[in-house]
Amino acid sequence: MLRVCVVCLGNICRSPMAEAVLQERINDAGLADRVEVESAGTGGWHRGDPPDQRATSALGRRGYLQSSRAQQFRASDHERFHLVLALDTDNLETLRVLAAGAPRDVRLLRSFDPLAPPGAEVPDPYYGGPADFDHALDLIEAAADGVIGHLRERLG
Repeated sequence: MLRVCVVCLGNICRSPMAEAVLQERINDAGLADRVEVESAGTGGWHRGDPPDQRATSALGRRGYLQSSRAQQFRASDHERFHLVLALDTDNLETLRVLAAGAPRDVRLLRSFDPLAPPGAEVPDPYYGGPADFDHALDLIEAAADGVIGHLRERLG
């Protein structure tokens, strides 16, 4: 079983949206029995909270379901996950520090979008409006098929 975690700052906007998109793509690809996906935040202040209503609204408009609760990514989580996907470079660096130099597969989500430039991020829509959440979802969807392709390769 491959385990994937998508990570943003608070785990109430971008990462739960990415979790929902990846879960649907995993299901559609017939990989649900071989791949698990979760989301987390590098900060813990929203622990136990549902996703931001604007995130669930954006997901719902496109037919995605999201039912997770916010959790904090901890250093020990690197042992549980085979692939950790950061939504931006600040969280990527935090995740690498938490890995304490151990070789871990930690990458930016948008690195799986063939049209994204190197270092491309999914901007945090938290202080924006519905259009910002839709834009974040567009960027997540653009990277999702590349993630699924990568997972297929890892599974052989």
